[in-house]
Amino acid sequence: MTAYIIRRLWQMIPTLLGVMLLVFVIFNMVGGDPAYVLAGKISNQEQIDNIRKQLGVDQPYHVQLGIFAKQVVTGDFGASWSTNEKISNILGTRLGPSLMVLVPLLFLETLLAIAFALAVAYVRGSLTDRAVMIVCTAGMSISILVYIIVFQYWLAYKLGWFPVQGWGNGFWENLFVYSSLPILIGLVVSIAPNLRLYRTFVLDEINQDYVRTARAKGLSDNTILWTHVLRNASIPIITHVMAGLPGLLVGAFLIERFFSIPGIGREVILAVERSDFPVVKAITIYVAVATMVANLLADLMYKAVDPRVQLK
Repeated sequence: MTAYIIRRLWQMIPTLLGVMLLVFVIFNMVGGDPAYVLAGKISNQEQIDNIRKQLGVDQPYHVQLGIFAKQVVTGDFGASWSTNEKISNILGTRLGPSLMVLVPLLFLETLLAIAFALAVAYVRGSLTDRAVMIVCTAGMSISILVYIIVFQYWLAYKLGWFPVQGWGNGFWENLFVYSSLPILIGLVVSIAPNLRLYRTFVLDEINQDYVRTARAKGLSDNTILWTHVLRNASIPIITHVMAGLPGLLVGAFLIERFFSIPGIGREVILAVERSDFPVVKAITIYVAVATMVANLLADLMYKAVDPRVQLK
């Protein structure tokens, strides 16, 4: 196990180098000159050259790449070009609100989707199963923008059950007051595709030989479903959940924007609008690292769920 973890950590290094090179090429060679954006429409060449010098984009590409590599290694990406705020402070202050919305959302949607998938699989082929699948398909066909606008208008504005938007100073106030409606919207949006996907995983296991053997031994359907089928279906479920885990760093862009939640997602949108490349590059690198770590954790969880899995 230890040797496997060390080997995977070493394998992350060339992957991270590739991500760094790709990000550098996209932002420095394809993304255009940020000095023209920051200088504004009314500017002269002298002002543009001065801005380029301050930003360090007047240096040769190999020098800029070295600076970027040093930033990745040290974790110090400097300051925002637009607000002059330290990027480390931006990530430290914006990460909390994003996690406060998305961690409960991930936990609830996973539990509810698994429970509903098992329930629907239990009555597979019935009218209830077909009706649930039709509702899920209809729900997946509706844009998240529609859910946000409708829920925000009726539940928050008309009925006054939730704040329309905003963010408080206290942990419990933010969790149970300001985060409640965004979490509810996230559940409504995500439960349909997750339910359909997890139902497929469960049905794939129900048709296996070991299920027929368990029935032949006299085990009840509930015991087979919750003990044997769920355990074997948990591996693809873990894969799906862990693949979406790095998204917690970025957050739900539209939800944070519409509800004025000061999270990472809204910060990314603002950084793109302002051509604030250091912020976008830093978040891109952190998401890449989080993705690699999540993949490693998923492999370790496979082993914990199913001892038959060999980590090689």
